[in-house]
Amino acid sequence: MMRTTRAVRAVASRLLLLGLALAALSLPAHAERIKDLASIQGVRFNQLIGYGLVVGLDGSGDQTTQTPFTVQSLISMLGQLGINIPPGTSLQLKNVAAVMVTAALPAFAQPGQTIDVTISSMGNAKSLRGGTLLLTPLKGIDGQIYAMAQGNILVGGVGASANNSSVQVNHLSVGRISAGATVERAVPTPLGNGDYVQIETNTTDFTTARRVADAINGRFGAGTASAVDARTVRVRAPVPGDERVGFLAQLESIDVTPGQSQAKVIINARTGSVVMNQSVTIDTCAVAHGNLSVIISTEPVISQPSPFSTQGQTVQAERSQIEIRADRSGLTMVQGVSLAEVVKALNAIGASPQDLLAILQAMKAAGALRAELEII
Repeated sequence: MMRTTRAVRAVASRLLLLGLALAALSLPAHAERIKDLASIQGVRFNQLIGYGLVVGLDGSGDQTTQTPFTVQSLISMLGQLGINIPPGTSLQLKNVAAVMVTAALPAFAQPGQTIDVTISSMGNAKSLRGGTLLLTPLKGIDGQIYAMAQGNILVGGVGASANNSSVQVNHLSVGRISAGATVERAVPTPLGNGDYVQIETNTTDFTTARRVADAINGRFGAGTASAVDARTVRVRAPVPGDERVGFLAQLESIDVTPGQSQAKVIINARTGSVVMNQSVTIDTCAVAHGNLSVIISTEPVISQPSPFSTQGQTVQAERSQIEIRADRSGLTMVQGVSLAEVVKALNAIGASPQDLLAILQAMKAAGALRAELEII
């Protein structure tokens, strides 16, 4: 009965996967906004980083004997506040943790605006839950200070321990402060150089770049846009100011049908996930699939001396049984011209996601897989 239930579930999962593949193939190519397909050159985020201290922890901070930089940072901070600690003083801190603070400064951010920050422990603190980040300068790649961060940390995880037993849900050494940093310096973001603005597509595709240029010319007139390469489109725009902003707002709303995506198979070797787009095809090939499993079971065996014996003692031993099972599988012909047929053929031979890793790699090596194979 158990085997029948498992077989039904396996068949149902495979039919569901095949149905999703067929549904994806049946969807026609649809148009997308240029805003979703491309970005304007120069309009970008800038990464910020800073080193700070978190205080107010409930005994879950850094162990100062193993993280001396936490004590050094605290002494330096107290010195700036006018508190001098005698040299050689041994500080046993439990409520302080050294952290790295990171943030992304959006384009056009002005002084006085706030951004979110992420706080990550860099020592051996057990938890940042309930802590407060002290005033921390956030710097860019040029070494200039662009924001100042401070506030109470929100940690999504929870944990508890008692009598050498502990339980933990999610991560406790990383937290976040919404609107925790105030922008102090703006980054200049020019909207193009002179009379032109560069539009950069999210993917490298000559067809998409050509269609974006044609759509812009169809909206604003011939000669407005020209495709420079497979990723860049140069657009003639009004002079910088309100007219250019309005022009870019209209440009972003233009619908464009992107070119057909490159055939690609993405494999996650750690999780066994396999994702294929609808452009993947295979040539006729033969696949032999089988599983070899080794089962080792160990059970304790108690050996006792004879009754009323004055010699000998009870001894515990272990007895192991080793069993090798090999699932038989014949040679299966796989041929197809679409993703649906590929999925159907691989499911027909009973391939699991982990098995697909080896099967697809072998197909690619044999020249039967018409797609780029990317392992992450």
